[in-house]
Amino acid sequence: MSDTSWLRTSAVRSGTTVPPAPGLLPALVPMLREWLPRQRWFAGKGRPISGFGLVSATELLPADGRLGAPGLLHLLLDVHHDAREGASGAGHRLGQGQPTDTYQLLLGTRALLPPALAPALVGHAVGGPLDGLTIYEALHDPRLTSLLLERLRAPGRTGHLRFGSEPGAAIPAGLAPRLSTAEQSNSSVIYGDTFILKLFRRVAPGPNPDLELSLALARAGSRRVAAPAAWFEALGLYDEPATLGVLQRFLPGSAGAWELALQAVEDGSDFSGEAHALGRATAEVHLALARALPTSTLRRPQIELLAAAMAARLDAAAAAVPALRPYRAALRAAFDDLAALGARGTVLAAQRVHGDLHLGQALRTRPGGWVLIDFEGEPARPLPERRRAAPPVQDVAGMLRSFDYAARHHDPSAAEAPEWARTQRAAFCAGYAEAAGTDPRDEPVVIRAFETDKAVYEVLYEARHRPAWLSIPMAAVRRLAQPPHGRTP
Repeated sequence: MSDTSWLRTSAVRSGTTVPPAPGLLPALVPMLREWLPRQRWFAGKGRPISGFGLVSATELLPADGRLGAPGLLHLLLDVHHDAREGASGAGHRLGQGQPTDTYQLLLGTRALLPPALAPALVGHAVGGPLDGLTIYEALHDPRLTSLLLERLRAPGRTGHLRFGSEPGAAIPAGLAPRLSTAEQSNSSVIYGDTFILKLFRRVAPGPNPDLELSLALARAGSRRVAAPAAWFEALGLYDEPATLGVLQRFLPGSAGAWELALQAVEDGSDFSGEAHALGRATAEVHLALARALPTSTLRRPQIELLAAAMAARLDAAAAAVPALRPYRAALRAAFDDLAALGARGTVLAAQRVHGDLHLGQALRTRPGGWVLIDFEGEPARPLPERRRAAPPVQDVAGMLRSFDYAARHHDPSAAEAPEWARTQRAAFCAGYAEAAGTDPRDEPVVIRAFETDKAVYEVLYEARHRPAWLSIPMAAVRRLAQPPHGRTP
């Protein structure tokens, strides 16, 4: 086999390390061009790949196939798309001609792939430093995911990768790994019943909010978060470190709010007590974040920019989804009303928020009640936007929309808003008000604007990914397009 010692420090974007090995990327490109679009976390589905760029390659375990042992190769890879496709995303860099996403890949190498790992096959290398080796998705291999845990247990640096841990975090050795099947935009490995490692597939410079906010909440003593124990990041490739993964406390025996809500709808059972408690938990998280991290005040210029951004997203969605166009003018009124608040001198408190809160982001534990997870925000939005302070009602609006989704899940085409959804929305807001001291319903203009913005996002998402569900957000669009009480058309 070819010598691969060059991989240990190979990088493109750092002027202090050796250049990437000749032949590595050309050998990988044919198999990655076929394999990447089939991965559920790949954000470029439907957009032709126009090229690849190697950001860094780090050898975590020798990748030369000696003695039949597996190798482990960590890659950061730029994937370019045709600019005419109009892509945007977490890794989209403007001004470079082509929309680009940067992906994190963990590739295993073996001379021969055992039958148990056959579903993980990426391809067979021909030429280059990995010539003759079988390339596969490393997260399916317990030997390689066990190595990742060991690196997190022993903080330090390997090439451009730095592993760190929370002081006092006890991470046992030998925890059995298993790949989770629940993730969508990322990948997770569960270790025993103790920890879960989330690997961020799309990477951007700066701290990922999932690590940043979870750490802030855990250090503040919040019981509403799965506390991080360790993490790793890329150094020397960007102006600031880029978060690659976070190891957090696993919550065995917990139940997802989405599944519980669907069961309640199916059974016709009361869920308002759970919705009320979830509202309290959300408010407690907001209060803790406001104490732990800087807050700000949105005045007229910031509120007008916020409303303008919502209107721009509406225009883009209406251009892509014809069903939305008849409602565009009426929906824009919600954003105009928000801008008018700022013009009248109203100010809005802003702070760090979850950013993508819905029933799928909450787990019920016993004891302890509700825990919120996945603080990274909407993955499709740029990282600086996801780290920006926002009115807490943004999270409230997301959860209100989620109750509507649960109510319509079994009958997406229902013409009327189910009473079940209205009951849960009221219970959630009441629970929030009980803990926060302020009721989101007391800000009808603000909450309507954020709920409208969320519904517009849902229309675009469903039209692209789940057309059978498009009627769910369209029902909300028709409701939100009606003039609110006391307002003339």
